[in-house]
Parts: sequence; C-alpha cells; structure tokens
Amino acid sequence: MQRRKVLCLSAGGVAAVGGMLVAGWWQVDGPGAPAVAGLRPLPLSEMEFQLTSHEGIAVGPETLIGRPSMVFFGFTYCPDVCPTTLSDISGWLDDMGEDAANIDVVFITVDPERDTVEAMADYIGYFHPALRGWTGAEEEITRAAEGFRATYTKVPTDDGDYTMNHTASVFLFDAGGRFVSTIDYHESREFAVPKIRRAMQNSTEETT
Repeated sequence: MQRRKVLCLSAGGVAAVGGMLVAGWWQVDGPGAPAVAGLRPLPLSEMEFQLTSHEGIAVGPETLIGRPSMVFFGFTYCPDVCPTTLSDISGWLDDMGEDAANIDVVFITVDPERDTVEAMADYIGYFHPALRGWTGAEEEITRAAEGFRATYTKVPTDDGDYTMNHTASVFLFDAGGRFVSTIDYHESREFAVPKIRRAMQNSTEETT
C-alpha cells in the first residue's frame, strides 16, 4: 500500500523526505496553515461529540475524563506531519516507561471520508500500542475540533485528489478533563515529556 511506504519513509528516514517536510510545514505551521482560533480548548466536560474508536466502540469527551489524556488531530493519508508526530508521541511514551499506561492517547481524524474504522485500525498499528484512533461523521469531527480549538481544511491537489491542512499541536488534559498545555510540532523530547508528566501530576494532586 502506498500509504504504508510513505509511513515507513517518514518514521525511519526524515532526512530522505526533506522536501515533503517543507510542504508539511507550509500546510500546518507556515503561511499555508489554517488561521489559529487563539482560544483555549474547552474542558472535556463542556465538549459534545460522538465518535467511534478503531475498535468499533462509541466514544466521546466523557471517555477521556478520569485519566489524563493526549489528543492529536490528523489523517492517515498525511504524507509527513502526522506520521512524524505520531512517531514522536510513540517515543515520548517509550521514555515514560510504565507511566505511559496511565494516560489515554487519541488520534482523531480530520478526514472521515477516507479514514474509516478499519483504516484507522490499520494505520495506528504502526505506532505505540497505547494509541487509539477515533473517526466518525463529518459533523461530529467538526464539533470535536471546535471543542479542542483545532482547525482543518480540505485542499484540492493538482492530480484531482485532496489533502488536509490541520492544526499540528498535541493537546494535553488532566484527569479532570481540564486543558493543561499543548506540545508543538517538532517540539523536542526534553520539553514534551515534562509537559506530559505535568498533566499527570495535576491528576495526582487532585486525588491527594
């Protein structure tokens, strides 16, 4: 499958796809990116959306309340930003060791037209086993993105296909569903992992 080939290249040899990374920067972090809302994500308890996990289970914001969570928006046909970020997330979780079992990690598609439950299950199998993929109806994806203050846009390509511009930040919430921080695209492990641990520490402090 072509998507698998792209994934392997992106995760294993970023230098070999430098041109693609430049294109990804333009679409997500550069001048081609959607306008940033500039608003703080809502608490999970105030969001309303219903999606389906890659395991075929009904999920929503309430699914993430009770444990700290890490959420990223993207799509399986993404040539560089998504596989790079999901590989980064996998590395962060590896660095956390056994503590990684105490946080929910969710990848929400912005391309439900192509990202079926089956496609999501196939895709996330290339990354850390803690990762969960969520998809659903277009209107529910929109409601989810609005709650997280994420943006995405469908962009036609010259070959008659399309790609998706989208927010590239990773969102962190504590166990109470309160927003803690974001991790930026390409942020180094030395900054990312402490942010994750802070979200988990917030959760611990609530119960002591």
